[in-house]
This record gives sequence, structure tokens and C-alpha cells, in this order.
Amino acid sequence: MDMDNRDFIKESNERSQTYGIMKSQKMSKRVLDDRELSERIKRKHELICVANPFINQLYDFVKSSNFIVILNDEEGCILNIIGNDNMLQKAFETALVPGAFMGEEHIGTNGMGTALHEGRPLQVSGKEHYVEIFHKWTCSGAPIRDHEGKLTGCLDLTGDKELVNSHTLGMVAAAAKAIENMLISNYYGEELASNKIYIETIMNSLPSAIFTADFEGNIKLANKHTKSILGYTSKELYKMNASEIINNWGKIVETIKNNESIMQEDVYVRLKMNKIEVNLSVHPILDHKEEIHEMVFVIRDVKKMRKLANKVTGSKAVYTFDKVIGQDPGFLKTVEFAQKIADSKSTVLLMGESGTGKEIFAQSIQNHSNRKNEAFVALNCGAIPKNLIEAELFGYVEGAFTGAKQGGQIGKFEMADGGTLFLDEIGEMPYELQTRLLRVIEEGVIRRVGGTDEIPIDVRIIAATNKNLREEVEKGNFRKDLYYRLNVLPIRLPPLRERKIDIPLFIDYFMDRKSRRLNKKEVIIKEEHMRLLMDYEWPGNIRELENFVELVINTEGVPLTTGNKFEVATGRKDYNVKDITLDELEKAHILKVLKNNNENISKTAKILGIGRNTLYRKLEKHNINAP
Repeated sequence: MDMDNRDFIKESNERSQTYGIMKSQKMSKRVLDDRELSERIKRKHELICVANPFINQLYDFVKSSNFIVILNDEEGCILNIIGNDNMLQKAFETALVPGAFMGEEHIGTNGMGTALHEGRPLQVSGKEHYVEIFHKWTCSGAPIRDHEGKLTGCLDLTGDKELVNSHTLGMVAAAAKAIENMLISNYYGEELASNKIYIETIMNSLPSAIFTADFEGNIKLANKHTKSILGYTSKELYKMNASEIINNWGKIVETIKNNESIMQEDVYVRLKMNKIEVNLSVHPILDHKEEIHEMVFVIRDVKKMRKLANKVTGSKAVYTFDKVIGQDPGFLKTVEFAQKIADSKSTVLLMGESGTGKEIFAQSIQNHSNRKNEAFVALNCGAIPKNLIEAELFGYVEGAFTGAKQGGQIGKFEMADGGTLFLDEIGEMPYELQTRLLRVIEEGVIRRVGGTDEIPIDVRIIAATNKNLREEVEKGNFRKDLYYRLNVLPIRLPPLRERKIDIPLFIDYFMDRKSRRLNKKEVIIKEEHMRLLMDYEWPGNIRELENFVELVINTEGVPLTTGNKFEVATGRKDYNVKDITLDELEKAHILKVLKNNNENISKTAKILGIGRNTLYRKLEKHNINAP
């Protein structure tokens, strides 16, 4: 503990009094709402992404001692807070919440605000805090500086005052320094390449055999997976020549010397006992003079897994940001933020009403990231029976339960290894499974249902919800600690009514696409009709607008808005429907097409331009008895 000079506590307390802080104060004078906090997180995305793995590592050291880890920006605003459920509850009861400003001018002497003021690591314990609600805590805070030496944030460990210990401050200071070094390394790319420890950490975090070698075949560096996949001990491996392992060595060297790469070729490599077919990539390594003397090999035995993933889930992200429609300035800022954080391994939480395009955003993030060539696996937590979600996510071993397949079954996490797992409607995940998901995020390993082996996985999780997860946490339906793990990089997708200038763009896009698919003429929407459509609330958002355009094309008329209802203006006499909702209009149209086609489902679906399953869902939605 910082015992040699505690004068800073007295000086800080005096400043707190000058700021007008009351000792009985229960909350910071400044707390951001969700939207303001989301904007601040966007601005501080680099700090969050860099700090997150160090925060997780620090938490692993102290979680058994009931500490919480807090990340602030340079103004003391809490960006992220992680801890177990019990400690988070205590923290939230004492003003420690995301969006709260911990600067001395807002809540008096404390480990975060005072560390930022002093510009050095320090510890504040018990009654050294100015406000009484913090007297139960010991707080160890350390400022974080960027490559220019400017304050960019603060890292803090907070726990019960009885846990006060000088080692705690040492750990926080070390972690803050490591974050600073990583920020500097990110800025100075040459230092990244020369840092052997950093490279080894990265290499070992990837579930592939990765090793470097010069053109003579001397192996320089190998990650732990190389030894396990190829079957050699470290001593054997470093005595070997890479040409003994990799076929067509001469051709590979020739390709790399031309500053070209070998990308994901299926080849055979020699193991200790036999040969195996693997997926091989080889890249040149450039030194600071941009000369090539070595190369890096990446070997993955994922061929069967990838084929299975593609067969079962169609696990390929299709959408990209350049296909995202929109001119609304706020929406474009959201797109820009999503692009910036696309390469981060941190979890992303997409929030928005139904029909706002959350899966499109998830796929676009995947295709904008360095995982774009890897699997994109989606699971809708609300569309699968609760007793089956566990097996879907984690897979199962043979004999795990009655009906289990011979040989077991791979789960979504293993399918997505190296890529992205999109968990839609995360708020519907059973409470007991949330604990397992939290462990996967923290430790990067999964265990199949009925199995005992721990399987390391490298998966980036993107979660989505149309619920207010914070309210679900307060109701006890969702784990608080999981929520704050998922909420590291939150993205709010605005409803269509908040981006009205984009409505004409969507109408033009859907009109063109659906008229070609239905082989029908586009319907021209007059300016006065377009104004009415832009004033409509669109509770179903983009999905409702898409259905509306399809209805327009099929009925050859334009439904006009009257308040929140529609009436049809059309040249066809058989569509004289007035003052009904869009849902009622859709139901009427489906009934008419069914009747005209003698209730033949296939013909009706074809005329409506939808699939049979979609038609059945609409029949169920409108309580129409299916033939």
C-alpha cells in the first residue's frame, strides 16, 4: 500500500469539499444515459478493445477474492465493469455503474478520480474516501496513457476494505502498464513485429499449428499447437528441418521469395508416424527493410468441420457494409463504429427492435473483419426448445442422452471455431445456460454434453436482442455478470421511424428487387404518398416495409396511410379495402389469392413470391386454417 506519503488523501478531501461534494451523496453528479454511454464507448473503442484481454486476465487473478475490475476513460466515466453477480450488486448499490463519472469533482476522493488527478497509481481505502457510501471499499487505481503520454483512461480494482493489500495496487499498475505498452505497440507497428513474447502469445491463442522457418528450412519459432498437431516434442521439432514436414518445399520457397502467399491449400504433411491432409497457408515475413528472409506456416485440420458447418448451417456471412442501405447521419455513425470494431475479439451486443437488421449487421461485421474467410454460424436462442439449446451450442458425445447419434454431434461453437458465432435473441437463453456461456467467454474452452474433455475454441461472439437486457437483469431473468461481458461493445440499431430519410431508399430497393423476382411491373409511388409513408411509424421496421412493398406490387396499388392505418388506392376493382391495418390487408390478400387458386399452397406461395414455409407462418399468424 502507498504508505510513505498519504498527503494526497488530505489534499483530495480538501478539493472534494471545494467541489461541493456532500459526504452523504449517494450517486455521482454526472451519470450518462444509455445512448450517451453508447456514443462514448464508440469514441473509446480502441482503449476498450486493447484493455479487454488484460481486464479478463486481471479478473481471473482476483475473482476468488471478490474484487470487481473497472475501466474508465480519461474523464473518469466508467466504460466497463466486470465481477461476479454478488459483487456487481454491491457495486451498483454504491454508485459504481457504467456511465457514472468518478472524477473528484463528481463524487469526491476515490481510487479512480484521484489516480487520474494525480496521474499515478494509488490506493484509497475505507474512510479515506470522501463520500460515506465508499467507506466499505478499498480501491486501487492506475491511470493509462496513450503513445503520446496523454491520459486516455484508468484501470481500477475495487473490493471490500478488509482486502486492502499493496499487491493489489501492484497488479493494477502492472496491468495498466501492459495496456499502455499495447497501445504504443498498436501505434508503432515495427515494435509489434519485434516483440517475441507478444508474437508467441498471439500464436498460441490461435487454434492452428503456426511456425516460422527460413528458406533453408530451419524452424525458428513454433506455437504449442504445432507440437500437438504434428506429434513431435519441442526438442524433436527444433532439431528437424521444415522440408522434412512440408511437401514441395522448393516450390513454396520460390513462391514466398516473390513476395506472394500460399492461401489455404489442401496438402499432405508428414507427422511423426504417418501423413495427414491439412489446410496450409504460407506467408512471407518482411523485416524493417521490407526484405524477406523467413516465412510463417499456418496449418489447420478443419476441412471436415468446415464442410459440416456449411452443410448444416450455411455458415457463410453474405451481407457486407457496402450493401447496407442508409443516408441518415446517426445511422452512418453506427456503421462506421461497427467497421472500426470489426477486428476486435471482444463480444458485440446488437440491440434493436425486430426488423431493424441485426443479423445483417452481424454478417457485415464478420465480412469486414480478419475472420471474413472463416465460418459464420447463427443460432436463434428463441427458436429452439430450451432443452435442446445446450446440445446445439456445445455438441454432445455418444451416449450422452437417449437418441444421441452414434459418434456424437459437433456443436455451434466448434463449427464457428476461428470465426464468428451469432447468438440471436440472447435474452431468451435459459438462465442456467448463461453460466456456461460466461465460462466460454472467460476461458475460451467448451465441453460437449456428456463429455469431460475441454476443447479450446477461438470464437468471436456477436449477440443480438430486441429486449431491454438491463431490465431483464433487474427482473432476475438475465445474469448481471454475463450482461456486462456481452455489453463490451454495444451497438444500437435505430428503428425505421428514427431514420425517415432512408424510407424512400428502402422502397426503391425493394421495389426493384421484388418486381424482378415476381416478374411484375414496378409501382410508381407519388410524392404525396411517399410523404405519408415517411410519416408512418413502421412498428415492424424494415421487415414490415419490405412486406408492404411486396403487397404494393401484388395488388398493383399503393396503400395510403390514415394515422396508423392503411387504405388501398388501386386500379383493380377487386381491391376496394378501406380503413384497415396493414396486417388485415395482408390477410385479405392471402385469402383472395388462396381462393383464386383453389387453396393450393404451392401455387399461392409462388404467386405471392414467398416460400411455402413463409406462407405457412403467415397463415398461422393470421389464424387462417391451412388446407
